[in-house]
Amino acid sequence: MRTALILAAAACVSLSLGACSKKTEDQAAAAGDNAAAAADHAGAATVSAAQDAAANTSAAAQNAAASADAAARDVAADTRDAAGVVARKADAAADAAAKQH
Repeated sequence: MRTALILAAAACVSLSLGACSKKTEDQAAAAGDNAAAAADHAGAATVSAAQDAAANTSAAAQNAAASADAAARDVAADTRDAAGVVARKADAAADAAAKQH
């Protein structure tokens, strides 16, 4: 009778462990699925951030080029204006020198 009782207890324990094992297996699979989904989201977020950074860098480069172009045009205009002033002063000085002789 004692042996039958031990065998019955062992069978109950075995069944309980089997049930726990299945539940644990299901939970582990769900955790793995969640981890895979999180990795997918992280990868997508990284790609999106890289694309945003590339677009922002491109826009900044275009803005810098436009600003440099505008600055170069301003410098050229200022140089033309200064050259005009110098030419007028040179003409005035030549006229004054001619009048003195």
